[in-house]
Amino acid sequence: MTKDEKFVIFASSLGTVFEWYDFYLYATLAPFFAALFFPPGNDTAALLSAFATYAAGFLVRPFGALVFGRIGDLVGRKYTFLVTIFVMGGATFLVGLLPTFDTIGWAAPVLLVGLRLIQGLALGGEYGGAATYVAEHARPRNRGFATSFIQTTATLGFFLALLVIGVARLAMDADSFASWGWRIPFVVSLALLVLSIWIRLRLNETPIFQRMKEEGKGSKAPLTESFFRWPNNKYVMLALLGATAGQGVVWYTGQFYALFFLQITLQLDYVLAYMLVGLSLVVGTPLFVAFGWLSDRVGRLKIILLGCLLAAATYIPLFQVLTQAVNPDLAAFQARSTVIIAADRADCRVHVFVGPWSNFSDCDRAQDFVTKRGVSFQKADAPTGASVTLILGDTRVEGFDQPRWEAAFAAAGYPAHADPKKVDWLTAELVLLVMVLYVVMVYAPMAAFLVEMFPTRIRYTSMSLPYHIGNGWFGGMLPLLATAIVASTGDIYAGLWYPIAVAGMTVLVGAVFLRDTKDVDIATESGVDISRRG
Repeated sequence: MTKDEKFVIFASSLGTVFEWYDFYLYATLAPFFAALFFPPGNDTAALLSAFATYAAGFLVRPFGALVFGRIGDLVGRKYTFLVTIFVMGGATFLVGLLPTFDTIGWAAPVLLVGLRLIQGLALGGEYGGAATYVAEHARPRNRGFATSFIQTTATLGFFLALLVIGVARLAMDADSFASWGWRIPFVVSLALLVLSIWIRLRLNETPIFQRMKEEGKGSKAPLTESFFRWPNNKYVMLALLGATAGQGVVWYTGQFYALFFLQITLQLDYVLAYMLVGLSLVVGTPLFVAFGWLSDRVGRLKIILLGCLLAAATYIPLFQVLTQAVNPDLAAFQARSTVIIAADRADCRVHVFVGPWSNFSDCDRAQDFVTKRGVSFQKADAPTGASVTLILGDTRVEGFDQPRWEAAFAAAGYPAHADPKKVDWLTAELVLLVMVLYVVMVYAPMAAFLVEMFPTRIRYTSMSLPYHIGNGWFGGMLPLLATAIVASTGDIYAGLWYPIAVAGMTVLVGAVFLRDTKDVDIATESGVDISRRG
């Protein structure tokens, strides 16, 4: 690559790393934020509310794609993603200044949700701009390789968030971090914002976009042309269902859900969980570039669909192996102990959104008690009005009383935490690496694939929407939906059926209706029919 090409990739990627860092700080701290910004009384409900707030930033991302994608196609790529990084950095910095629930009550989660929505809008415009900018600078046979550096940014941003949070936690005691230390990673983002803006101000507009504007071929209505004109609207839908939806759930299962599973379900110390996931990211990140290069040779689509297929086929056994490797005592307890909650089903609910309206029954508290211990349980019907009952092997405990239930679990040999001395570190790391490999396969070729699907005049708008619906809605909702499914069914692995179903759908749609794009000329204005049934 030339010196200019390297600088384009470096400047675009660095800024995007910082944006992902900003966005994923909350995701990394979501279990911790449950206690900071939501009322006490039901840990599972508070966690679901924290995940709902986490998901809010993802739900709004497609709207950011519409707003900033349109600006990017009308005004230019460079100035649009300058705006997005400024908005993202500012919102992240303000999260670090927010008072908690103990200080201002329900105003705390309201403000937090508002800032998450602003972050989501900004990120909705960032990725499409960075991917388009790099692709329109890259040489045709080098496009997958060049854009693969952009694909590393989400993982590097996640790793950077883990690193900064981990350092802050290690530098102080638990009480200090809970009191004020959690704010440090958010405040640090201000320095990253200044650096990102300074670097991006040195960039020029892409040559393909400049030529299009000089020739007067730009779109005057990119939203209309992208989503209400055939065949572009067909390509948008196929890109979503046949590529980005599966990529989104594979990405978030292999990184965030795996992290939450280690911490919440397997009761592994947070520092050790960060180290395991962080190591898998360090080892796996260079593979993004390798698979980007490979997609220039063998094609983008087949790599993406193979990654989705492998993930769908192996997630449940992989997480079962992870359980055995990280917390063998928990696996042994589960194997020898049948846990049953008998209650009047009318009193049992799953509280996804906690607010002043929430009223927790004894059944809700009982399910919360067992779920947060990472134990699968069965449900049994009890007569109307009957008190909730715990059945643990030969032990029965009538009525929900937390000390008595804790004593019953302790007597049955329940391990309160994963014992680091019993962790099979090699097996656990290999499982995480396999899941990161799936992430690499579905994500490394994605930027080039999406860029090549749409003509220059509407590229920013058209590729951004399916990407952010696939990642923001299908992927971003994963922790919330998976946790709700686990709480509802009582099966710690049941939440995995959501990413399995979505990844399976993507394999089917992509294999039947899409063809590869690696030989497409992205400088053409007419676009190319990339569907098998055009």
